[in-house]
Amino acid sequence: MTQAWRRTRAGLTLLLVVSAAAGAARLGSGDYLSHVRYLASEELKGRGNGTPGLEKAAEFLAGSFEAYGWKPVPGHGYYQDFEVTTSAALGAGSALGYEEGPKGPRRELRLEQEFVPLNLSASGDAAGEVVFAGYGITAPEYHYDDYAGLNVRGKIVLILRHEPQEFDEKSVFEGKNYTAHAQLFSKASNAKMHGALAVLLVNDAAAHPADEDRLETFGVTEGPENAGIEFAQVSTAVAQEWAGLAGKKLADVEGEIDRDATPRSFALPEELKVTVKVDVKREVRTVHNVCAYLPGASSEEYVIAGAHYDHLGLGGRYSLAPSMTGTVHPGADDNASGAAGLLELAQRLKKGPGLKRGVLLIAFAGEELGLLGSNYYVNHPELPLADAVAMINMDMIGRIRDHKVYVGGSGTGSTLAALLKKEDGKYGITADLTERAGYGSSDHTSFTAKQIPTLFFFSGLHADYHRPSDTWDKINAGEAEKLLAYVGDVAEGLADAGERPKFVRVAEPMEAHGAATSGGGSGYGPYFGSIPDFTELPNGVRFADVKPDSPAAKAGLKAGDVLTEFDGKPIQNLYDFTYALRARKPGDVVMVKVIRGKETIATKVALTERK
Repeated sequence: MTQAWRRTRAGLTLLLVVSAAAGAARLGSGDYLSHVRYLASEELKGRGNGTPGLEKAAEFLAGSFEAYGWKPVPGHGYYQDFEVTTSAALGAGSALGYEEGPKGPRRELRLEQEFVPLNLSASGDAAGEVVFAGYGITAPEYHYDDYAGLNVRGKIVLILRHEPQEFDEKSVFEGKNYTAHAQLFSKASNAKMHGALAVLLVNDAAAHPADEDRLETFGVTEGPENAGIEFAQVSTAVAQEWAGLAGKKLADVEGEIDRDATPRSFALPEELKVTVKVDVKREVRTVHNVCAYLPGASSEEYVIAGAHYDHLGLGGRYSLAPSMTGTVHPGADDNASGAAGLLELAQRLKKGPGLKRGVLLIAFAGEELGLLGSNYYVNHPELPLADAVAMINMDMIGRIRDHKVYVGGSGTGSTLAALLKKEDGKYGITADLTERAGYGSSDHTSFTAKQIPTLFFFSGLHADYHRPSDTWDKINAGEAEKLLAYVGDVAEGLADAGERPKFVRVAEPMEAHGAATSGGGSGYGPYFGSIPDFTELPNGVRFADVKPDSPAAKAGLKAGDVLTEFDGKPIQNLYDFTYALRARKPGDVVMVKVIRGKETIATKVALTERK
């Protein structure tokens, strides 16, 4: 379908939906909450990527931009299309069977009753002997390794859910708080790095005696689209039958591990042969960034204001209420609040005096899948990135408390801190500028990596985050409108300033955003210094940026490099990289391989302690 058709369709949607919200009234007139309410409505069903609800939201935004007098970038339409993997479904070919010897009967397990593949599983076949590998954890920081002295290469590993001593506050792990080792994607990466063919998960029933032995619901497991190894869950009854062949009671073994946090891994009899076939169908859909442009009066330079408009739809793997998958997750604060803010800025900036520089508004799709929309935009810009003087990102701005908002990235531009200080308190809003480096789990990160100064406006997390309870009636519209007046002044200040801010690399590692973001963040593990491009590749991890003076930079690694091997271990995805890095310690020197263009480069990286 053509961009022209989409533009017409957007205009029709506007007549049906937007005009009822009072058209192009001034900032603070009540439009803001109306916009949030529509974007978070039952009709849009949580704006999941690839769903009709997200399409309706895109039409609403494009139609609103057009009604407020904003045009597409010359030569483009309002929509910038890109493809994402939106969902996974079980194919008809999944099967799991076993036999207890060459002369024994073969038994096929019942799908979704005795076994179920997980959505992060690779599609493929595996067959072989089975080894019980405890909780499937290698945790040098806790002096614990279920794989110590265990040969699982070319075999299938059977592992327990969670981690040892999960209810013991004195545990060598973190007591009642799960560590990253309890995550299923960590267990998948660890099994793969030890050479296992496939992973079979069983509930740690002894630690949860009151719980039903429930199999994982397909589609809710957090992790990569494809972990690169077949991964399924089997019922406790099946796993116990297998353990019995080795003269073991699974509950007793689990209890012994929990008693003293000492692994009790063992190989099951060689006569037991298991075959696993996983058939996962992954769906690719086209989604859209929605872009609108207001040219400058006297300059080709421009300011970007952005916010993502996608959310979780009906829940799934990123929901923090997984038992409510199938229920609309409306995402009023995350991020109908920011997307509605773009519409308020569109009204204000169009009505104000002509600005020296232009303004580009971008509503991003794919953010919840890993900043995919913003990453696509910076690699396929509709205007030259060299002319972008700054990027303002608004994500979760609807639940301001105590008149305080968090503003990240103030250190990324030479004039940003002074501009924010000038506006601070003007509308009763106080800015917390603690985070200066411009990296984090929202769309501004994609622009920081391209050396564009960024500001990230955020009102803070809350108990409704990524849950069905993130509803429009909890939005503090009055405070949000004050913040939008503040943001509008900042945008106008950047658009009319005589001097554009110069990009500044903030050298300190970002402790707050974790190892997956910065190649060594908070928690155990050494510092590496890369910023990942969150787009999932068929193989490897692309670096969006490399921090100055970091171990990666000193080893000659650069933005755009694709990491394919770390310390002799293949790296298929970001989860593999995070896991492999965590297994090392400061002071280690590791060999890495990256692809740069058509060249494969091997280099040593001396890991350091985080500052």
